[in-house]
Amino acid sequence: MAFGSFSWTNALEVTAIAVVFYAALRLLRGTTAMSVIRGMVLVVVAITLIGRVADSVVLNWIVDNALAVLLIVVLLVFQPEFRRAFEHVGRAGGVRHWGSRRQPYRALIPMAATVAHRLSQQKAGGLFVFERDTGLEEYAEAGVRLGAEPTTDLLESIFWPGSPLHDGAVLLRPSEVVAASVILPTSTGDFPSRGTGNGQNGGHLGTRHRAALSITEETDAIAVVVSEETGGISLAASGLLSAPMAPAELEATLSRHLHSRRWGDRFGIRLLGRPLGRHPRRPSTAGGDATGS
Repeated sequence: MAFGSFSWTNALEVTAIAVVFYAALRLLRGTTAMSVIRGMVLVVVAITLIGRVADSVVLNWIVDNALAVLLIVVLLVFQPEFRRAFEHVGRAGGVRHWGSRRQPYRALIPMAATVAHRLSQQKAGGLFVFERDTGLEEYAEAGVRLGAEPTTDLLESIFWPGSPLHDGAVLLRPSEVVAASVILPTSTGDFPSRGTGNGQNGGHLGTRHRAALSITEETDAIAVVVSEETGGISLAASGLLSAPMAPAELEATLSRHLHSRRWGDRFGIRLLGRPLGRHPRRPSTAGGDATGS
């Protein structure tokens, strides 16, 4: 059924394009690329209106010929933001592990919680990274390969002061300590100092906390950070950092993130730009420090 020259097929095409465009904008929301794209759209619309009203040949030529070049420039300049967006699309529906299930972390979760608690008591810093759907092999190659069976003593010895492996992160898979002394990229965002609610004054986030935010922002990994300055234990997921938590809460939160993937998160369904399900609170400076946290 058609209305003049506009058919239902045209309506479906317009709807499909609008949905794809909207989804792309949601994936890029909050990034620098999004701000640039917004500015570009405003400039192009303004130039187009001026060109049409003034019947300017030059302005109309610029709009017709420069838009494709501008889009290519944006893709090149903001490659990291678009790469993360495509990674989110690739993880939707479990593309990487199509037809297979993620192995459980059941034995490793209480082990990591115990070690984090011991490190916290001694104020020995630590950074645990749990691999999920997105492979972290490129990060493992930058560290010291272990390929060892996880044990409490092994994990504790890695982060003990004086150990040659205590700097950097330990990369974990369900039944393997993949690598230690893994150097991760650090988030460049600046988070203001704020009270932690437990009598401590948080400074700017330290290196470990920034690394945890960065790896969980770029991939779907989960990170646990123990502050070397305060002994606070925090969990990072989706580029967000939790407030300090007790070992029991850490164990429960890790189980929820690593095992209980909800229907919406499993299939990449997003509500208001976030996967359905509970997420950690916004970055807290509890447990952070200005140097190595």
